[in-house]
This record gives sequence, C-alpha cells and structure tokens, in this order.
Amino acid sequence: MRLKGRTALVTGAAQGFGFGIAETFVREGARVAVLDINREKAQEAAKAIGRKAFAVACDVGKAKSVNSAVERILKRVGRLDIVVNNAGITHRNQPMIDVSEEEFDRVFDVNVKSIFLMAKAVVPHFREHGGGVILNIGSTAGLRPRPGLTWYNGSKGAANLLSKSMAVELAPDRIRVNALAPVAGETPLLATFMGEDTPERRKAFTATIPWGRFSTPQDIANAALFLCSDEAEMITGSVLAVDGGRCI
Repeated sequence: MRLKGRTALVTGAAQGFGFGIAETFVREGARVAVLDINREKAQEAAKAIGRKAFAVACDVGKAKSVNSAVERILKRVGRLDIVVNNAGITHRNQPMIDVSEEEFDRVFDVNVKSIFLMAKAVVPHFREHGGGVILNIGSTAGLRPRPGLTWYNGSKGAANLLSKSMAVELAPDRIRVNALAPVAGETPLLATFMGEDTPERRKAFTATIPWGRFSTPQDIANAALFLCSDEAEMITGSVLAVDGGRCI
C-alpha cells in the first residue's frame, strides 16, 4: 500500500491513462477523485474502480470549473496530497496550417492552461499542509515531435518545461513536481494521433518505438505510482519518458 492514507485528484480519469492511474492509486491505498468533463463517464469509472474512488465533473480549461471541483473535493475529504494533471486532447494528425484556431485554443486550454489553473487552485492548500505532489502528463511529443502534430507537440513541450520550472519554484514549499512523457498509447486518442487507425499506420508508428509496442495505461500508471510515492521523495523536476526507447 504505497499510497495508504493519501488523497489524489486525477483529471481525465474516466478512460485511458487517467483511468489506469486512478485504478492503480486506489489499489495502492489512496482515495481518488476521478475528474472528467463527462460526468456520466466519471461516475461509471469511479464505480468500476471501487468505493475509494468518487466522481467529480470538471472542465480543466475553465477556472470556475477547476476551482469548484477542488472546493468540492476538499469539502468531502478535507485534504489533497497528490494532483495528476492527466487530461489531454489533440488535433487530428494533419498539416499545421490546416488546424483551426478553435482547435488550437482547445488543445492549449486542456493541455497547458489546465496546469496553470490547477496550480492556482491547489498550491495554497499544499503550502498550508506542508507539501504535496503534482504530476503532469506530458508526452514524448514534447521531446521528439512527430510531423502532423505541431500544435499538440508544442502544448506537450510546454507541459514538460512547466513541470521543471514549477519544481524549482515550489521545492521550498516541499511540493514536488514531475512529468511523465508517454509514447503513443492504446487510448482513445491513438487514432487521432495517427490521422487514421489502419494496420499500416499502426505499423509505421510502432516501428519508431524500439521496444516494439505502444504504451498501455498500466505502463503509465506504474510510473505515476512511483513518482507520487514516498520512494521518489528526492525526485522533482524530472520528465520521465515512458517510451520504450523512442526518445533515445
């Protein structure tokens, strides 16, 4: 029970990496707030995970929604120890100038602005209680970008770098901040990353990963568990690539 007695908030937790992280954290003893923009899916996910998980609807790109969600969580459980900024979206794999301004804004709202908004909502609480852990889910897209995903790549590059800067600034408050950089994974976003989900596209994407497969939610959850546990007490400002060797 590596997270026994802890309370965690995981955004975008109704499916994909977020669900895997939330499920693993509960298994390791944590209470977990399952945040998602889709209330019904969040409720279904929390029910599937078990009694130590509970659902909270939240649009992570809007300050009012983030503040309300954090307030509801604190009112229910009294304290937060871990925040995982996992919610993320992408635009379709396509030439950069074909992406609309609306798509661009939404990608940066969900992938970047959400980190800003969540920090403003939880850092004062962490300071008051002597520390905490923030884990941002970046991407190998921010380390070794793929063509056709330029604006998504930029949003994840921001998430990776923000994690380092936050870590330096918040270390005196005993708040650790790290990031994970997953390679493309078996999640609902995969088809959008590839442009179209065909055997040929899958083969081409997989060929760039030396380990020979996509990442899974459990791969990411295992790394998240380590970075959010006391075992990683000396690790802050790290961007851990969970990528099967792609960024080497």
